[in-house]
Amino acid sequence: MNIVDLKSPDDSKKAGQEIYSLIAELFPICRSITGDGYRQTMSILQRDIPIKIHEIPSGTQVFDWTVPREWNIRDAYVKNAKGERVIDFRKSNLHVLNYSIPVKKIVSLAELKEHLFTLPDHPDWVPYRTSYYKDNWGFCLSHNELLKLEDGDYEVYVDSTLEPGSLTYGELYLEGEEQEEILISCHCCHPSLANDNLSGIGVATLLVKYLQTVPHRFSYRFIFIPGTIGAITWLAMNEANLNRIKHGLVITGVGDAGKITYKKSRRGNAEVDRATAHVLKHSGQNHDLIDFYPYGYDERQYCSPAFNLPVGCFMRTPYAQYPEYHTSADNLESLSPESLGDSFSKLLGILQILDNNRIYLNLNPKCEPQLGKRGLYSSIGANELALLWVLNMSDGDNSLLDIAERSGIGFTAIQEAARILSTSDLLKENRETN
Repeated sequence: MNIVDLKSPDDSKKAGQEIYSLIAELFPICRSITGDGYRQTMSILQRDIPIKIHEIPSGTQVFDWTVPREWNIRDAYVKNAKGERVIDFRKSNLHVLNYSIPVKKIVSLAELKEHLFTLPDHPDWVPYRTSYYKDNWGFCLSHNELLKLEDGDYEVYVDSTLEPGSLTYGELYLEGEEQEEILISCHCCHPSLANDNLSGIGVATLLVKYLQTVPHRFSYRFIFIPGTIGAITWLAMNEANLNRIKHGLVITGVGDAGKITYKKSRRGNAEVDRATAHVLKHSGQNHDLIDFYPYGYDERQYCSPAFNLPVGCFMRTPYAQYPEYHTSADNLESLSPESLGDSFSKLLGILQILDNNRIYLNLNPKCEPQLGKRGLYSSIGANELALLWVLNMSDGDNSLLDIAERSGIGFTAIQEAARILSTSDLLKENRETN
């Protein structure tokens, strides 16, 4: 198993720059939970990774939900009496209420204001608003632009379609040595919002590219889905195979300058929760570990009571806790390649633990074996304590992560100690319990 976390700052920075470049390309696309913008996004990802595209017809029942009608938009604007576009979809796809029904009519300013959304506390920003499951039309604009609108009539035009079609999602499977799977999920339905969640798409894409180049124990399943309805649909389509999911991560909001935050799975002490806590603890950087709660991103679907999958959420600043969230200020300037690379590196570290966390059996358990005659003291130097911990705790029940947690030694050092002891015939893998 060769997955390793990136130790070199140059490697991490290079990864971050590659992720940032992909995000910049995807940023202008008008995405939603269905439609051609979503397909265009998946098509761009297919240039680099072999995503399989699924189309689930509108009207399909998925548990308590129904796959909605497909939405597409070509243009939208509000014109004043002079024929000037005072709100223009062409300037920013955030200007239109996502999933707006088609409309073309003349309205008074009073009626228009009933369909306008602003952010008075951030008067220069444009909010992101949706109306997925209730037919409506509307526009978003800065509060300062709203204040400039004069009394009179306005031409309202939304050139959109909302009709039977399908919900699109992307899926990619990387076969490993074993059939048990690690699930990586990110939502791809937001339009021009960089951190939420183009950052997750970019990091997940680079994870695929990296994992394709190294052997791995577990199989990996990456899903690129629309938020909420996409996760529900995927679970409904794959319910029979969910027992294969050994570990899982939702990746979102991983490009801002905030510290890493990890939201635990509903189980609270799943192996993925422990592996993430270990990586963050030994990073030496400030971070937060928070307990599961049934709101936020798609972890709440994977962790619903009937499934209770071991899926946590990896992010930086949490959902709705940064002012730029769901606004035009969540732009490319809100991201940094350094943060993206750091997130990518830490995720690799988590996967490295999950893929290498084995259980071993000490073949010489009666007292401490003589390491000197095997030349082990001189070969490992400062890692002598890791050797002794692995020998002492390898009783066929404790995993390498168990040993790392109890000893306080980093997992990589514990793993290396197990490798050395195995090559010296002092340790063997306990395949019955792995």
